[in-house]
Amino acid sequence: MFLRKANDLGGHPLNAYQHATDIRERILQVASELFYREGTRAVGVDLIVARSGVAKTSLYRYFPTKDDLIREFLLREDRDFWRHWDAAANPDSAEDELFAQLQWMGDRMVRPGYRGCPQINIAAEYADEKHPARVVAAAHKMELRSRLGGLAQAMELARPEEFALTISIVIDGAFSSGGALHKQGPARFLQSVAHTLLVAARDAKTD
Repeated sequence: MFLRKANDLGGHPLNAYQHATDIRERILQVASELFYREGTRAVGVDLIVARSGVAKTSLYRYFPTKDDLIREFLLREDRDFWRHWDAAANPDSAEDELFAQLQWMGDRMVRPGYRGCPQINIAAEYADEKHPARVVAAAHKMELRSRLGGLAQAMELARPEEFALTISIVIDGAFSSGGALHKQGPARFLQSVAHTLLVAARDAKTD
């Protein structure tokens, strides 16, 4: 059916597919900007339609419900976060990688228009733990703790899971407060806390 429609319009199926992809991406881009800046409850579908310049039927074709759009927004943010993480990976030194990860996270907190972690912000709008925002946010935080735990194990720290939990809570707090509360800068703040935790973990191992 899709192929016949594309050909009836005189276009190549691949062109029709690209057009559909472009429309979907435009809707998601506009919704993401609005959701991040204003929150999901304050942004209605009509505003997204007006800002993206597409028909409401097109929006519902790609995102049957507003919750679907919220979920895709958070998954988009999730993929972006892990792209930055992977770019800072260091197979030669887990400790150097930890500080590199905290550096880009801190830099993220002082970028123009920063309004906190989208996972934390949007999940806080919904009480239902089964809401897509809560589900995606929980998976994101679990993955963060897992990766931090992997670094702790690679550094052979005492109680790596405890280290991962503690530093992840510190990261969440920094994301929520942003650069304003840390005169030395969020990256240096995070790295300073991490250094203190590393010293304590290594001292505990030698006791």
